[in-house]
Formats: sequence, C-alpha cells, structure tokens
Amino acid sequence: MNPDFIREALRQVRYPGFSRDIISFGLVKDVKCEPGLVTVHIEIATRDEKVPQQIFQDCHAILDPLPDIGTVKIEIDVKDAPAAAATIGKSSIPGVKRIIAVASGKGGVGKSTVAANLAVALAATGAKVGLCDCDLYGPSVAQMFGVNERPMANEHDEIIPLEAHGLKLMSMGFLLEDRSPVIVRGPMATRYTQQFLRQVAWEDLDYLVLDLPPGTGDIQLTIVQTVTVDGVIIVTTPQEVALIDARKAVSMFAKVNVPITGLVENMAWFECDAGKKYYIFGKEGGVREAEHLNVPLLGQIPINVETRERGDSGAPIALAPPASNKVSAAFHEIAAKVRTKIPIV
Repeated sequence: MNPDFIREALRQVRYPGFSRDIISFGLVKDVKCEPGLVTVHIEIATRDEKVPQQIFQDCHAILDPLPDIGTVKIEIDVKDAPAAAATIGKSSIPGVKRIIAVASGKGGVGKSTVAANLAVALAATGAKVGLCDCDLYGPSVAQMFGVNERPMANEHDEIIPLEAHGLKLMSMGFLLEDRSPVIVRGPMATRYTQQFLRQVAWEDLDYLVLDLPPGTGDIQLTIVQTVTVDGVIIVTTPQEVALIDARKAVSMFAKVNVPITGLVENMAWFECDAGKKYYIFGKEGGVREAEHLNVPLLGQIPINVETRERGDSGAPIALAPPASNKVSAAFHEIAAKVRTKIPIV
C-alpha cells in the first residue's frame, strides 16, 4: 500500500455532477500511508455542503474495501465560502474587466447564437467586447462572424484575436480547415481551453463573453477553476426536454460559486407575416422555469428565418437596427440588463 496506489484508486471518485475525477481536478493534495492508517487530504472550494459530503462518502466507498488498507481517514478542507465569493469581479485574465459565460444544459437550443448576438449588443452600448468560443468540438463563431483568417502571435507568443464587427474573437474554428474535426480527449481539451483564456492577447476589454460547450462537463469546470466568472447566462428553449437540462446547468454553476445572471428563453415563438404567434416548442416554459429556479428572466427570443440567415452569412442579427427588428431589439434589451447586473468596474 503506497500513495500512488491510493491516488490511482481515487480516480474512481467523480466530482459531483461531473464526469471528471477528483485526482485529475487536483483536489487531492496529500496522501500518507502508515502502518494500519491511510490519510487523504482534499481541498474543495464550494458553498454547497453536499459536495464535500458526497466526496467523503465516495472516497470511503472506494478505499474501505481494499485489502490490508487498515483505517482510512479522509480530511476535507472546504475553503471559506465568503473568501471565494469575494473574488467575484476580479478577472484573472490581464486586460479583461468582466467575464460572462453563456451556457446551456444541452445542445441545439441556440446558445452560440445568443452568445454571438449578446456580444454584438454589448458592444453597441459602447463597451469593448471579446467573444471566446470555448466549444472546441463544435466551434461556430468563425461562421457566425464571417471570419476565415488564421490568427497570428505577438512577440510574447500570445495569440492575437481576430476582429469583426468591432469585437475581438477567438475560436478553434480559426485554427482548423473547414472539414477538420477536433479529436482530443479530456486533458487536451482542458489545455486548449486554458490557452484560449490565458494565452490570447485580449487586452483592454470591458467584457469577455465565453461561449461554453453544451452540458456540464470537464471544460465548464476547467473554466470556472481557471478564471473568475462574473456571471453565467443559461440558454434554454421553452420545451421540458430543454428545461430539464437547464436546471442541471443552474445547479452545476451554483455548486462552483458562479453567480447566475439570468435565463434566456430562445426560440420562444414564431410570428407569421399576419402577426400571429405560434409556440412551436411550448409557451413560456422559460418564464416558469426562471420563477421556479428564482433566477431572473433576461428575455425571450423569437425564432425567425432572418436570424438563421444572418448567422450563416456572418452578420449576427443584433447588428440590425433594433427599432425595426424585433429579434435585434430583444438582444439589445438583454444586453442592457446584463450591463446593469454586471457593471463595468
């Protein structure tokens, strides 16, 4: 019985709500093996008391049955919650004042469309805005902003973000050929994500919008452990299938101390030329869910052909004059609320 053996066994213990284990997340700080006693020291930063309880139970469930292990002592140091909360608003990315994540519990709800148009609408308020496409496996920012260049590096070996419509942009789509898939496993995906956050010369931004991949996996937890996220916006459609996963996303970010800025109900309805609304995915599911979760409803975005056409052509619909475009107006209203909730410091 030795520390390496114990660490390998603990790879079976998952962080609650994630597919990744506590060893790869670096939560196990020390392992001591003495005759008849194994001591494991774990450090966690969370305000959810159920997280350390679950990890404690799972560690014992894995280690206790091992032959000749003796007594198992699990020491869990939960970092002071107020200290963790006090870091909110202090970006760990040089030159970036505020970091906003746009997330969803599942794919197909228009999260990237919301992220792209929110970034455009924030820039229209006079803020300096960047958009980082953290969806490594399905990058879409390049298409949505009509950018097909390759980024260069500066003298400090930092990636220089590309620019379009007044925004600074970074995406895996800039680094790949059109048909090249991203084939990387968890640790490499984590490394790419950290590089996009820390090794890009964002410089002098009021807001950096992060377009997260769908779900509640490794990349999401890597991001919240790498930088201080000032708030997360959850995107859902009105149907129950999407709302189920939206609840999981809200729960996940609450566990890792990221404030929920609000919920956006996308594809809320389709309005025909005669002005009649058709609730294709159900009516006001996002409204009810926001009330149930006690989080703000930032807005409802209708579905229409122009939004899709502009996304495909590289000119997000929020670029259209909001006075004459209902979808653009909805995004600009959301941006105004976000600026109020997450003011520039």
